[in-house]
Amino acid sequence: MTESRKTPILNQVVNYTRDNLNTTFSALADPTRRAILARLARGESTVTALARPFKMSLPAISKHLRVLETAGLLSRERDGRIHRCRLNAKPLKDADDWIRRYSRFWEKRLDALAEYLETTRDEEGGVAQWPEDKPPAKPQSPSNGRSRSQGK
Repeated sequence: MTESRKTPILNQVVNYTRDNLNTTFSALADPTRRAILARLARGESTVTALARPFKMSLPAISKHLRVLETAGLLSRERDGRIHRCRLNAKPLKDADDWIRRYSRFWEKRLDALAEYLETTRDEEGGVAQWPEDKPPAKPQSPSNGRSRSQGK
């Protein structure tokens, strides 16, 4: 009798989305690719026109375009020798949705902190102050302000 292996069931939607986000953020990490997307946000363009503002070779621009294409951020249409690129905003929307979820989380946390600070300030009877109305003194370094050449 052979022992059957239990394989874990993975939520393919969650993994797919996480992988897409990783690919999207990786593609957005480069300023050249962000500039290309900004240009495509104004409308479709040829590869040659996209390459024009950059001081790099056409093969280098093509590598950037492949990264954006792999991330699903642009689609490329070939018409003979002319390649036209178009922005696909869906991955940007997914990234924006993900960021907004965490933004709402941090806003709630920061609002709670502000409320706590207001409460403790009110309990202490006003604005929190340093003792004797002055900030703490800076700690002295082991050299007591002397440089190496002076201290030896």
